[in-house]
Amino acid sequence: MQVILLERIEKLGQIGDIVTVKPGFARNFLLPRGKALRATNANKKVFESQRVHLEADNLKRCDEAKAVATKMEGLTISLIRQAGEAGQLFGSVNARDIAASVTAEGFTILRGQVGLAHPVKNLGLFEVNVQLHPEVSTTITVNVARSEEEAKIQAETGHAMMSADQEEAAEAAAELEAVFEEGAAEAAAEELAEGAEEATEEEATE
Repeated sequence: MQVILLERIEKLGQIGDIVTVKPGFARNFLLPRGKALRATNANKKVFESQRVHLEADNLKRCDEAKAVATKMEGLTISLIRQAGEAGQLFGSVNARDIAASVTAEGFTILRGQVGLAHPVKNLGLFEVNVQLHPEVSTTITVNVARSEEEAKIQAETGHAMMSADQEEAAEAAAELEAVFEEGAAEAAAEELAEGAEEATEEEATE
């Protein structure tokens, strides 16, 4: 099906472009959301008569979105969830949750503007894209933690809070690595010493 784009659509085209799309995509998304018109002769004439107005309106909305993006720069939202010892959530954080939290911070967005491919199912810090306008997007940080205190620590350290067992395992791994490195260094030193002795013996023989 051919349609006339009324706004920029990623991977499709710019406002005013006539493109071919799958009928289902047009009927279920583009047409009902006012993002495109069927490319009939009548609609082409209607679009051309309103092109200047549509482009001016798009430019205004784009400028407004850029202003909002500037204000949202560096925004971090905290979502408190219950989780197991390994950091896996009892449930998940989805686009609706993120949109609600961003709106609570004073930036009204819809879940469809949140670029989250899959729900978040673990504690931690996640960079999430927010589409404010077809031509304007920004990135926010979603801090998923068990408590406000943990969220603060995660924000300061840059990684998820680990359980006591995980911390002990990490410390043990670090100690083993240190021992390994020390052993490797000693082995290298011994090898060098043996090489030096052999060279000295060879010189003495000559």
